[in-house]
Amino acid sequence: MHGVQQTQRTLVGVAEHRARVAALIPPTPVERRPVGDCLGLALATDLESPIALPPFDNSAMDGYAVRSVDVATAAPEAPVSLPVAEDIPAGRGDVPPLLPGTAHRIMTGAPVPSGADAVVPVESTDGGVSEVLVRAAARPGAHIRWAGEDVRTGEVVLPAGIGLGPAQLGLAAAVGADRLAVRRPLRVLVLSTGSELVEPGQPLRGGQIYESNGVMLASAVRAAGGTAELLRFVPDDVDAFHRALAPWLDRVDLVLTSGGVSAGAYEVVKEALSGRGVSFHKVAVQPGGPQGLGRYDGGVPVVTLPGNPVSSLVSFEVFVRPALRAAMGFAETERPRRRATLVESLRSVSGKRQYRRGRFDEAAEDTVTVAPVGGPGSHLLSALARANCLLEVPENTTDLPAGSEVTVWLLG
Repeated sequence: MHGVQQTQRTLVGVAEHRARVAALIPPTPVERRPVGDCLGLALATDLESPIALPPFDNSAMDGYAVRSVDVATAAPEAPVSLPVAEDIPAGRGDVPPLLPGTAHRIMTGAPVPSGADAVVPVESTDGGVSEVLVRAAARPGAHIRWAGEDVRTGEVVLPAGIGLGPAQLGLAAAVGADRLAVRRPLRVLVLSTGSELVEPGQPLRGGQIYESNGVMLASAVRAAGGTAELLRFVPDDVDAFHRALAPWLDRVDLVLTSGGVSAGAYEVVKEALSGRGVSFHKVAVQPGGPQGLGRYDGGVPVVTLPGNPVSSLVSFEVFVRPALRAAMGFAETERPRRRATLVESLRSVSGKRQYRRGRFDEAAEDTVTVAPVGGPGSHLLSALARANCLLEVPENTTDLPAGSEVTVWLLG
């Protein structure tokens, strides 16, 4: 059994620990995937459009393609009558030009014939098939989508690093991309230890609690864009820990643990990983001081988080999520930051950066506010569930009166 490495006396700064975690997790490989399989991933290279959008002038309405001068006097009480020379449904390729004094009946998305400079909506006509009464004038360009109006040929339509949502994937398909170069999702093993843990839905006996950190952290990994495997109910036994971990070492990019890293007895994660390439230290943060990181026997990266649920999730947000996002190629790795006015006073611990749960509110017309939710306790998970932001208190600030301007991290 390897000896437990003693916790360092000097606190590690938040920025330094963030940098250590980021450096631990290398970028994931680039893959070319079908467009439909890229939801939630980050684009690895710029996507240039080989075509213009729209690729040709087309109608924005069901109606009639006309020369605007031919209907300049049209009005409800004095309609203009035009012979309908052609029907142009969407998809027709052999569109004849529009001759002066005539109209072509046209459908939405159909090519606008040469000679036409406007489309009159069918609602402004009598809907005639061989002859149409036009009851409204049309300005030049009315209801026409011009070629290249949305995208020019050769334009970068999606930059590298953008997260691919429905709109981005729709645009990629619209410019003809069938596959995209994306970063592979990070594969994370979330390992939850503790002989006191019980699966939700089972009866509790004395001294037992329901396992929640594993579900919480696996969900956080997936929400950040990665994939997560959840390994729960590993008992507080060093040999059992190593046996549980062994089958996963060549299948994941990161092992993420919660609990078992403090200074007390029965800290199985700390005992099992010390001397195996993982170091442990205290970070100048509250909640979440005890942290660890390294490479298990020089191989797979490991990040260990504290076991109290709020400490665990706040640590994930502050230290792990940005590193995961960066490794997966996202340009936006951080939660959005806003400045807000504190609606009630709070106190913080000197020498530690504190992250308090808060409710961010910008409903007021001229005021953006934040209210603390619950106390600083790292076991108060219900307060975190009610929060929509983390309220950041700098290391050297101990008192924040109501009305202070503070930085908040928006969640969700």
